[in-house]
Amino acid sequence: MAMLSIENLNCFYGNVQALWDLSLTVEEGEIVALLGANGAGKTTLLNAITGIVKPASGEISYLGQSLSKLNSNQIIYKGISYLPEGGRLFPDMTVRENLEMGAYGKLNWVKRHSIMKDVFELFPKLEQRQKQLASTMSGGERQMLAMGRALMCKPQLVLFDELSYGLAPIIVDEVFSIVSRLKQEGITVLLVEQNVTQSLQIASRAYVLENGRVTLSGDSSTLLEDDYVKKAYLGM
Repeated sequence: MAMLSIENLNCFYGNVQALWDLSLTVEEGEIVALLGANGAGKTTLLNAITGIVKPASGEISYLGQSLSKLNSNQIIYKGISYLPEGGRLFPDMTVRENLEMGAYGKLNWVKRHSIMKDVFELFPKLEQRQKQLASTMSGGERQMLAMGRALMCKPQLVLFDELSYGLAPIIVDEVFSIVSRLKQEGITVLLVEQNVTQSLQIASRAYVLENGRVTLSGDSSTLLEDDYVKKAYLGM
């Protein structure tokens, strides 16, 4: 049984169809990359998984249980965390306050201090900046804070949307290194990215979306050598 299974998913914005009979799976312990240009439907898929967008048809299941009729709160409590593009931090809150806002659920709130220690092991700079306002941090620091907040609910599955957007190359390397470390710690990751090369280097498998449809899928090593991927996404 896959951790996350999506079958024949169709989603609309008004009369405009955004996803067309989309199917994919994410196995426990994997990093799966979801690749495609702007407007391909990647964020719509993440929004559908987390209940922000309601599918017109199709099925989304997590650990064998349907998510399609649940609201976002119920989905998050099942062990899924979502980091949207841009991080969506609370700019006038401190680092520590932002992290605490991610400790969804009574049990995680009670354990928030010990969970925060684990986050600080991944992001030592955040521990040094606990009292700093999020608005005063650099772009890379804000992204790491957003990643840390997404881990405060002790998720089994994390959905990352465009982690590398707008970041300097050296920070991008660090961010992808942390995603790889999450896999080592038993956290499953669905990674939406336009940085195709680095995504495929850390992912087990990948799906390519174009105009709301899966047009290509397979092992990351195979896709890195695929002529179409090289031409369309790697500029080769």
